[in-house]
Amino acid sequence: MKKKLTRLIEYIWYKDPITGTWLMPLGFLYYDVCRLRKFLYKIGFLKTYRMPVPVIIVGNITVGGTGKTPLVIHLAKTLKEAGFKPGIISRGYGGSANTKPQAVTIDSDVHQVGDEALLIAKQSLCPVVICSLRVTAAQELLATTDCNVILSDDGLQHYALERNIEIAVVDGERRFGNGYCLPAGPLREPVSRLQDVNFIVVNGKKSADNEFPMQLNGNIAINLINGQQKLLADFIGTDCHALAGIGHPERFFKQLASVGLTCTNHPFPDHYRYQSQDINFSDNRPVLMTEKDAVKCTDFASTQHWYVPVTAEVDPHFTEQLIHLLQRTA
Repeated sequence: MKKKLTRLIEYIWYKDPITGTWLMPLGFLYYDVCRLRKFLYKIGFLKTYRMPVPVIIVGNITVGGTGKTPLVIHLAKTLKEAGFKPGIISRGYGGSANTKPQAVTIDSDVHQVGDEALLIAKQSLCPVVICSLRVTAAQELLATTDCNVILSDDGLQHYALERNIEIAVVDGERRFGNGYCLPAGPLREPVSRLQDVNFIVVNGKKSADNEFPMQLNGNIAINLINGQQKLLADFIGTDCHALAGIGHPERFFKQLASVGLTCTNHPFPDHYRYQSQDINFSDNRPVLMTEKDAVKCTDFASTQHWYVPVTAEVDPHFTEQLIHLLQRTA
């Protein structure tokens, strides 16, 4: 039922020009609430908290995946190479995290901390703290680690946490859908919000001079059970299954097709909690999935299952400008 509802909503937001128009009054109401909330923070009616170290927000203005997590991992590694000690905070979507902060390690239970937070901890090897309250997560991170810069995975709309740098990530293919705010469209905030951020990173091809392109690259598959690695090209000529429970599953399916793979595609909702029957097929064909899916499937996977890790490749001018701005801020 959830899969069908997700597909219907995405169809309305990105392909149906009529239904979204009928829902526009609700979108305007949502927009007014967003403006009021932002204004209350601006005048101090709602309290904001400044951390003693720089805070970098990596977020988006749309619902669904845009590539934030790979970018956060890339930035964490880049900042370490530049001599910083980054720590990362996250909501812990897909996990059971609440208002109590929780540290995430490479051995954490994915059902407690969420798929994205666990993936970030594994790939970045930086301290990670999750909490539904970003301020509480940041305070816990500073109290328990020696980090000197905080990366927030998502949180562009969490104005209680003051930020020094804002990075908005945009899906280069879907952009902003029908351009309406929730629930009429996919926007959490109007497109004009991008005028206030420091950097706009586009997952795909940029369409404006003030945008920086980012590509997610991955050409190998790793077996979930024995760690064997194979080039994706080695699967050419073999009928495969492909599954993805990310914000935009079609991006993963297109990645496999671009290599020449023939797959039966199985899209799932973002942060989907897999069961054994979701990933095991009687035909014993190879099953390819994203690394975000893999962290939730290890317990009931077999040698039939492979994941495809990706790394973010960002315009070097973006990295240079970010480090320069951070050094000025710090």
